[in-house]
Amino acid sequence: MPLADRIRPQDLEDVVGQKHIIGKGSILYRVLESGFLPNMIFYGPPGIGKTTVAEIIAKKSNKGFYKINATNSSLDDIKKVISELGEMKNLNGVLLYIDEIQSFNKKQQQSILEFIEKGRITLIASTTENPYHYVYKALISRSTVFEFKPIEADEIQRGLKRAVEVLNQDSFMDVDCKDEVLKEIAQMSEGDMRIAINTLELLVYATKPNSDNRVVIDIDTLRESKLIKTLNYDMDGDSHYDALSAFQKSIRGSDPQAAVHYLARLIKGGDLISICRRLMVIACEDIGLAYPNAIVVVKACVDSAMQLGLPEARIPLAEAVILLATSPKSNSSYNAINSALKELDGKFVGEVPTRLTRGGEFSNREEDKYKYPHGYKNHYVKQQYLPDNIKDSKYYIPQDNRIENGIKAYLDGLET
Repeated sequence: MPLADRIRPQDLEDVVGQKHIIGKGSILYRVLESGFLPNMIFYGPPGIGKTTVAEIIAKKSNKGFYKINATNSSLDDIKKVISELGEMKNLNGVLLYIDEIQSFNKKQQQSILEFIEKGRITLIASTTENPYHYVYKALISRSTVFEFKPIEADEIQRGLKRAVEVLNQDSFMDVDCKDEVLKEIAQMSEGDMRIAINTLELLVYATKPNSDNRVVIDIDTLRESKLIKTLNYDMDGDSHYDALSAFQKSIRGSDPQAAVHYLARLIKGGDLISICRRLMVIACEDIGLAYPNAIVVVKACVDSAMQLGLPEARIPLAEAVILLATSPKSNSSYNAINSALKELDGKFVGEVPTRLTRGGEFSNREEDKYKYPHGYKNHYVKQQYLPDNIKDSKYYIPQDNRIENGIKAYLDGLET
């Protein structure tokens, strides 16, 4: 058996991490002690104990236990569970564990709703994606969502020590794994206990025993293995969009250190197109008219990055990120277009004024004639451009920065 399965905890007290959910005194711990078993959805990244906790709870319940993995199951698998509800072994009801429930479609998720409502099925589901986006709302409303967190490095190190003990008990080898190695593996695993254990197991079986049949794993052994630090990053999942969100918010918040950090995460994910698109959006949305040339520089950096490709693309991308993070900020143009679009959705704005149409210059009515601004002082003449119904609307409001203060002064000067 894989080492991760051999050391899988059998009691909640032995689970590494997640004390905010299962620690003594936590709400779930107290509920389970009372004998009540609610419908639950476990949400969080892989390798942090969702399946382990679900299976421990199942073993301690007096219900028939069924486990389905939604990634390779179908509606027939659910129907099979439902068909066995009346069997003697299920007289106390059924506990159904659905792993990766986000892979089931709406119809598959709906199929168990009736039985959950009647209490014949108690559901525990786990998902690596945000359940409020991927799980059928009726199931959410009948369940309690528990968010599992990446495991702290010191907790993972404690779990790795237990893994070494199990190896020494079950193996013909004497494994000597230094604390500094366990610490390094814990930090490399990015909160994922399964990855940490698999890394340890790989090192053990890749290291040749010495003359005393001892497998000694020191820091040099680890570094010579050239194992790459794991980064929790799912191109199509929440972690990808969370990283993009943090990336933009750090630039908007004028924090170049955090902005470069999230750029590095995105680069590790290899999604060059998303980085480039987001940078151009930021240049217009968050810097905008406070530094109008930002988009010119960013576009040049983006074009360079796309031509170079990774890994060299990281250099112009870093230049663009630092430029945007350290530039003055304004979202006045972003606000302006949003206001105009919102008004179009909520109000009848009326027709384009006659003076602005193609025939406006030849109108017989003086008030409808178009006045050519270049024929007037300062290339400006006051006339109505907006439709009558919204003639007083204001979308663009200059913000307080050097460039827009100049814009405001120019616009104010036209009226005097």
